[in-house]
Amino acid sequence: MQVSPAEEIHDESMLPEALCEANAELKAAAVAAECPDEIVIGADTLVFIGGRALGKPKTMDEAKAMLKGLSGKTHRVCSGVCVIFPGGRRELFHGLTEVDFKDFDDVVIDAYFLNVNPLDKAGAYGIQEQGDMLVAGIRGSFDNVMGLPVDLVLPYLNG
Repeated sequence: MQVSPAEEIHDESMLPEALCEANAELKAAAVAAECPDEIVIGADTLVFIGGRALGKPKTMDEAKAMLKGLSGKTHRVCSGVCVIFPGGRRELFHGLTEVDFKDFDDVVIDAYFLNVNPLDKAGAYGIQEQGDMLVAGIRGSFDNVMGLPVDLVLPYLNG
């Protein structure tokens, strides 16, 4: 795995799907330029609630505010993906999952933060890390919420 040096765009006028795909393409293109003979997969995940994008929080206070805002509500997780093949062919697509959060308070959030670093996660949470503390249920792909909709990526790699 190689971390992309690309700078993500943050354009609230874009549809969630388009924004995630655009950032995935930026990330993949930066790595593909260095590895032109490899298949490169770039991904970008954002949490959306009420039309507002929640990326990675910059501070613990911002992370806490994000989780408070998600408590007891349903939000969408969009993961955009760009696969770049040797020769430059690109495939862009995305996955969408609805996530229902439990109704929780500061005590639960503080306990969650003792186990999970929220600063490197869109929406300040990772479903794969103590997600049961926050998540009541999902409709869609668990892998998509983790950041890579594997079921959507595999057909491009196998075919």
